[in-house]
Amino acid sequence: MGKHVDDLQTGVSISGTSISGTLKHVTGYTGFSGDASEQSGNYLALHFDVPGVTGATISVELVGGTDEPIILDNDGLVVLRITNKNTQYIKVVAGKAGYVSVIRAYSLSDLTLNTA
Repeated sequence: MGKHVDDLQTGVSISGTSISGTLKHVTGYTGFSGDASEQSGNYLALHFDVPGVTGATISVELVGGTDEPIILDNDGLVVLRITNKNTQYIKVVAGKAGYVSVIRAYSLSDLTLNTA
């Protein structure tokens, strides 16, 4: 079952290195994972872009999560399953040949995780 951003979250914003907003509790999210244990919980949908830089590679990692870093495709969208807003954080690496990579870390502690 596919989900829209509004099905997952409300009021999500990034200020400096902190992400805030409310993540709804979602069940039956088969579009996220084929593993039944990962089809319910709180999901954060984000869009990443490097303005003015073409050909950059952007990887997004949920540190403290279960997956490897995700290399974004052209749409720049990523959905992450957040299980602990106080221990997990997001690490983003933007790089392009011939340029120094930019690395940013974003705290999740300002998120509100709704429960079932």
